Amino acid sequence: MHVEANGLIYDASDRPEDESVAAFVSLCRLSSGSLLCGFQLGPKKHDVHSTIRFCRSDDGGQTWQELPTRFDSRVEGMHGSLSSGEIFELAPGHLLLYVTWFDRSDPERPLFDPETEGILRSKQLIAESHDDGATWSDWRVLPWSDLKGCSSTGPILQWPDGRIALAFESYKEYDDPSPATHGAWIVSSENNGQTFGPPFSVAQHPEHTVYYWDQRLCRGPGDDDAIAMFWTHDLKAQQDLSVHLRHFSLVDDPIESQEIIDTGIPGQIAAPLLLKDGRLLAFVVDRNGPMTMKLWQSPDGGSTWPAEKSLLVYEHDEQAPLTQGTSDVDYAEYWEDMTKWSFGHPVIRPLDDDHVLVAFYAGVPNQLSVHWARIAI
Repeated sequence: MHVEANGLIYDASDRPEDESVAAFVSLCRLSSGSLLCGFQLGPKKHDVHSTIRFCRSDDGGQTWQELPTRFDSRVEGMHGSLSSGEIFELAPGHLLLYVTWFDRSDPERPLFDPETEGILRSKQLIAESHDDGATWSDWRVLPWSDLKGCSSTGPILQWPDGRIALAFESYKEYDDPSPATHGAWIVSSENNGQTFGPPFSVAQHPEHTVYYWDQRLCRGPGDDDAIAMFWTHDLKAQQDLSVHLRHFSLVDDPIESQEIIDTGIPGQIAAPLLLKDGRLLAFVVDRNGPMTMKLWQSPDGGSTWPAEKSLLVYEHDEQAPLTQGTSDVDYAEYWEDMTKWSFGHPVIRPLDDDHVLVAFYAGVPNQLSVHWARIAI
């Protein structure tokens, strides 16, 4: 593997302050061959006024143009902020958009409460476009049982029979004094997102002492299969663990069959992609030092990940004033650092049989751009 070309999808260097921090990246490849990249945008990460923007490429990711679409951040009359815009093409010209909305009715509240260790009240929203993204429907709020503290985690997945799945994680809300529990979930739809079934548990530790954050999904080898990778944090040990992985099927018992394995890959968020030749790729952000974005490959479905076959895509000089490493972690301070990190959020999509496109955000504090790289595989 090698990097053939790289560049910027969104350049924050010449933008006004309220458009200077781009983060939480998504990618969608359309049937036409065009690419859409979404990201959160604001004066800082998870700002009270954060919204989502999209850029489009019609030349395989070489050049990008920002789309003029602007999205309403009010839901049921309440002001909020938007994050993690994921787009999926249901049919040519028919797009589905999936975002997380956070309640900003009290603008003084940050995303995370260090006292209760809960997050702002949230809703999961979808909208549709029937003209290739030129215009969008109003937001529709997704009712997902009684799970709280939810946020979307990565791309929309589709199986050969047309079923789609939205990935998310649950936690607890801002004012909740009870002990936190964390889970990684999907909900699936057989009718293009008009209705969804009950949440399917992808990963949840039985004692809630290990958190499987930021799941990223890709299709598995079978018609019902998927592969999930996790940023894995051990609360008792106060440290990040290596990236973990789960193979699962929609016909599995969602609880009894949760075999979650340690890949040995150092890092946090990991975006997987199963290639046609059987190799499993993982695009991983690693803040253990040196701080890098690497593309790893496994010849055996994720059992082994030879370090000598990994590819350095990007090395970062972190200039944010961080207080925490990845061990001996003060949990509340770690959450504060997450809002300061100035690179990360890996995304990977196939371009053709010989290339993949990766994207991520990177920059300096208060000025984060969205980067791309085309990789020959």
